[in-house]
Amino acid sequence: MKISVLNGADAPSYQEVRLDGLRRDPHAFGSTYDREVKFSLETVTERIQPSRDKFVLGAFEEDGSLVGIVTFMRESGMKTLHKGIVFGMYVIPEKRGMGVGRQLMEELIRRAREAEGIEQINLTVVSDNHPAKQLYQSIGFQTFGLERNALKFEGQYFDEEWMVLRL
Repeated sequence: MKISVLNGADAPSYQEVRLDGLRRDPHAFGSTYDREVKFSLETVTERIQPSRDKFVLGAFEEDGSLVGIVTFMRESGMKTLHKGIVFGMYVIPEKRGMGVGRQLMEELIRRAREAEGIEQINLTVVSDNHPAKQLYQSIGFQTFGLERNALKFEGQYFDEEWMVLRL
């Protein structure tokens, strides 16, 4: 498995994996398939373009196929620049349980540690997503809060746990 920062050339593959996640696990994301399927390739390219404060990692098979994604973004407020946020984590079902998510998160953490001034990484996870919570806990994230009814999809509410990793 090769983990690398995505760029504009990866936009079609990224969008395919992202839409797969939104379609298969709609309750796990703040966005929806119906919203993002309308995004132009230019919009997707812009979204994943790395910058000083943001990057998207991809997990690639030996044949070059993208099987997992995760995004890191530094907070932008003057008093919150010391924090980064993880979102959009997704591994295709066929590759789950094989360490792909762990590799993505370990590389994200490594890169975040290299970013000047980042002291902690925050994320949210749907409370009943036990495999994801176990992964995050196993690499040091700790729950610090619970938001009831954080997401609402098709009339159903989902709670989210807030987690932090102090660097």
